Amino acid sequence: MLEPVGLTDAETDAYRALVFAVTASATDVATSTGTDAGTARRLLAALEEKGLARGVDGAPGRFAANPPDVTLLPRLERRAGDLDKARGVIAELMEAYRHHAWARDAGEVVEIITGAGALRQRLQQVQSTARRELLWFCKAQYVAMPSGTNEAEFEAMAGGVAYRVLYEQAFFDDAGAVDNVVKAVRAGEVARAVPALPLRMAVADRCLAICPLAPAGPASDPRDVTAAVIRGSSLLAALVALFERYWEIGVPLHVTPEGRLGGSGAQTDPTALTADDRHLLSLMVAGLTDHAIAGQLGISRRTVQRRIQGLMSLAGVATRMQLGWHAARRGWI
Repeated sequence: MLEPVGLTDAETDAYRALVFAVTASATDVATSTGTDAGTARRLLAALEEKGLARGVDGAPGRFAANPPDVTLLPRLERRAGDLDKARGVIAELMEAYRHHAWARDAGEVVEIITGAGALRQRLQQVQSTARRELLWFCKAQYVAMPSGTNEAEFEAMAGGVAYRVLYEQAFFDDAGAVDNVVKAVRAGEVARAVPALPLRMAVADRCLAICPLAPAGPASDPRDVTAAVIRGSSLLAALVALFERYWEIGVPLHVTPEGRLGGSGAQTDPTALTADDRHLLSLMVAGLTDHAIAGQLGISRRTVQRRIQGLMSLAGVATRMQLGWHAARRGWI
C-alpha cells in the first residue's frame, strides 16, 4: 500500500502497528503483525533507518512512530514530482517518435492481417476501443463482415462514439442492405451516399485505419482475405482527407417517419407529387440503383425506369442528374 513511498508491505504493517500502539517492542510488533520476533526487529530497524521510527528514550528496546505527515508526505511529494518529470520526458519522446515516424520500419506503420476471421476481430476491437468517432467507406458486397452483423457499431454508439458512414450506390443492391442502413441511422449513425467509393475503409479516432485489400466481394477462401492496418502517418492523414472529400459530396440519408430511407431532409410540397413519386425520387437522389429502388417499392425495375422517365418529362429535363436538381429546387424532395 505504501510502495510508492518506498515501504514494503511488511514495513507498512509494522509502521501501522507502531502508530496504533504509540510505543512497542519487537515482541509487540510481532504479535500485531503475525511475524516472529526476529523479523519484527529487522522491520523496526528498517523503519528507523528510513526515518519512520525512533527508539524511546529511557525505554530500551521500545520504538515509537514518527508522524506520517513529516515522514511520508514529503516522500510522496517527491515521488509526484518525479512522476511529473517522467511524464514530461515521455511526452517529448512521443513527439520525437511521431516526428520521425517516416524513419520507422514499414511494419510499424502498416501491418498486414490475413484471414476473414482476423479482419472481423480487428474491426470489432477498434470499435470497442474507439472514444470519439468512426469513419467508414462501405462498398458493395462484404469481405469479412456481412451487412447487418456489425453489432459493435450499436454498442459503440450507445457509448457516445459518433459514426459517419459513406455508402456507395451499389451497396444498396445487397440483400437487406437498405433495412440495415435504416436501423443504423435510427440508432444514431450519420450516413451519406455517393455513386462509388475507391476502397473499403474504417478509421478509428483518426489514429488508426483498416483497409481490406480485396478488390471485390467475399473471397472464395476466407484465408485469402487480407487487410492493411495503418497507424499514425502521412498515409493515415491522406485517408482521413479522402474520407472528408467524399463526405462533402455525399447525399445525406435520412429515415422518414414511415421507416423509409430517403436522400434529403427537405420539406416536400404535398400537392406537387404523389407520396410514392417523392419516395422514388428520394431513393434516386440517395444513389440507389433502379434494382434497389424496385426492391424498396415492391415494383419492377422497368416500372421504376418508366416512372423516372415520366418525372423527367414533368420536370422538363433530359437527364436524371437534372431531375435531381430540379426536384430539390422545386421542393419535391
